[in-house]
Amino acid sequence: MSNVQSVVVWSKQGCHYCAEVKNYLEEKNIAYKTIDVTNHDDRRDILEAKYGVRHVPVVEIGIGHDFKGITKVGLEYLEEALFTAEPNK
Repeated sequence: MSNVQSVVVWSKQGCHYCAEVKNYLEEKNIAYKTIDVTNHDDRRDILEAKYGVRHVPVVEIGIGHDFKGITKVGLEYLEEALFTAEPNK
């Protein structure tokens, strides 16, 4: 199993909060993948099934197959999750 932290940002075009999350990750040199839900209701269906929300941004942080979804809007929630998801923390 890999100890490399993975970050996935579920976002949509024109979302101010989504851009804020991506800018934060880029400033911290944290690599991430994006899943764009713009015009893809099926992707929002996945968010609803996994986390009970249809809004974005949702940030998934994980190591190996153990992922946590951050559904609350605000960089403080992202920072907390990034810190607690780091290996050996």
